Amino acid sequence: MSWAALLGLLAALLLLLLLLSRRRARRPGEPPLDLGSIPWLGHALEFGRDAASFLTRMKEKHGDIFTVLVGGRYVTVLLDPHSYDTVMWEPRTKLDFQAYAVILMERIFKVQLPDYDPSDEKAKMKLTLQHRDLQALTDAMYTNLCTVLLGEPAEAAGDWRKAGLLEFSYSALLRAGFLTLYGVEASPGTPESQAEDRSHSADVFHTFRQLDLLLPKLARGSVSAGDKDHVCAVRGRLWKLLSPARLASRALRSSWLESYLLHLEEMGVSPEMQARVLVQQLWATQGNMGPAAFWLLLYLLKNPEALAAVRGELEHIPPHAEQPASQMHTLPQKALDNTPVLDSVLSECLRLTAAPFITREVVADMALPLADGREFSLRRGDRLLLFPFLSPQRDPEIYTDPEVFKYNRFLSPDGSEKKDFYKGGKRLKNYTMPWGAGHNQCLGKAYAIYSIKQFVFLVLTHFDLELVSVDEEIPNFDLSRYGFGLMQPERDVPVQYRVRL
Repeated sequence: MSWAALLGLLAALLLLLLLLSRRRARRPGEPPLDLGSIPWLGHALEFGRDAASFLTRMKEKHGDIFTVLVGGRYVTVLLDPHSYDTVMWEPRTKLDFQAYAVILMERIFKVQLPDYDPSDEKAKMKLTLQHRDLQALTDAMYTNLCTVLLGEPAEAAGDWRKAGLLEFSYSALLRAGFLTLYGVEASPGTPESQAEDRSHSADVFHTFRQLDLLLPKLARGSVSAGDKDHVCAVRGRLWKLLSPARLASRALRSSWLESYLLHLEEMGVSPEMQARVLVQQLWATQGNMGPAAFWLLLYLLKNPEALAAVRGELEHIPPHAEQPASQMHTLPQKALDNTPVLDSVLSECLRLTAAPFITREVVADMALPLADGREFSLRRGDRLLLFPFLSPQRDPEIYTDPEVFKYNRFLSPDGSEKKDFYKGGKRLKNYTMPWGAGHNQCLGKAYAIYSIKQFVFLVLTHFDLELVSVDEEIPNFDLSRYGFGLMQPERDVPVQYRVRL
């Protein structure tokens, strides 16, 4: 093909894209429409580069509801927290949360399930992540955190060691979580079996972390040719580590795992696909706890007043007040429920760093009523997006100095949890949404909160932990992680630590 013919073909393609992207016009009653300047792509490059900054600019331009063109898809963005409940509880016959989840399951984890019904799955998982089994999970997590954090001979010697704070936090929580949900080497544990648990869980974490670092590219289908072989190797390794056959001999497997495997077998899922699902569930249940603990510890290390307040509170946890922390074998839910200062610190950290996209596919033309009385028309085939990171979590009308960490922001003057936050003079139901809401409410919320609090308790009562540099700045976000739960830093933060003798 000659250069002239090639240029002509490219010009024709660009014209076609222009016609396709400009074909849509805003109808009466629809949100403001912004197509961007690039045919078909629209605002895809800006959205992918820094979603928060882009959506902030669009909100300033159009208000708290607008539709943008992103890579051939029309996405209506709603940023009015008073109206979120309307979306969260809308039936799937109008707004479906399953379709996009299925796409991500395939892209990231290569999971394909027959007749996948998230509502049925959630109903089964709820029994083993909440209510009757939560205390057992909490107790097992404490035991396994002790194994991971306190069992290494080199650390027990009391020598100072250096690490990245994210690596330290993420590794400890994911490894302990893996042992809690997927089982341990032997019961009762011996020094030899616990050493094997540390080694095996470290292998799981380091392999998992390689996949986690590529997750944004996998979700967007932008993995480079050079990374594809690496992704296949990492996935294959994880599938072997979490295969049902390999897990079958493990002791103290959680009721969650037993129930979930039975659910997959009843669905007719092959053992090979079960391994893929279990890798996906490892990320779903453990992937955000480590980053959450990283931000919490970092903000405490950067705020001596907050650190002193949390330490003072932990010293008065009932079991700790009666016996040394080194002799405690469990940290009951009753004790974990009585930490309002730590709760406030955690809520503030999540407010600052939780940035999931809450998405719905519009499956039928519909009217969307907003809390202020306005109503907008949505088109079938579009996508609806909520981004609580911007509103309510970073809204200056709701939070004074929203970019600033304030450890007592969620504490009332009497020391109880503060729940009264307002926008437009009206009290907010959804004033922070790190765990989702409605149909998107995280089933493992209580398990995750207890796990993070146990980790912080163990670190602050058993370790000396400090920043390598007192001038260390809070790192910027890895901007590619918007939409995937907790933000991760663009760089790790060096710390030094030792176990107290």
